[in-house]
Amino acid sequence: MIAHYGFNATLTAKPGMGDRLVDLLLTGLDEGSPGASELCVVYLVSRSASDPDVVHVTEGWTSEEDHHRIFAGKAAQAIVAQIDELLAKESEYTDYVPVRGKAAY
Repeated sequence: MIAHYGFNATLTAKPGMGDRLVDLLLTGLDEGSPGASELCVVYLVSRSASDPDVVHVTEGWTSEEDHHRIFAGKAAQAIVAQIDELLAKESEYTDYVPVRGKAAY
């Protein structure tokens, strides 16, 4: 499958909560979670090299509609609710339309 929609999110955890935020975001790859969907073709969690409480998430989806539909579900909303409790400030999002690249893990 090819990603036709994606975004980057930068999340800043409360001081000392970066590990918990990363662990929670990685549950997004668990069976039944949004990142495990065949409609999600890229799900990458990264940390800032200079600040362990700053976490980046890159996602690529087959379509924007698929992303919104999956994220409206109970599993995604449960993760989002837990994320909000860990954040020091509002997340920053940049949406994009993938052109070409590679993601192999």
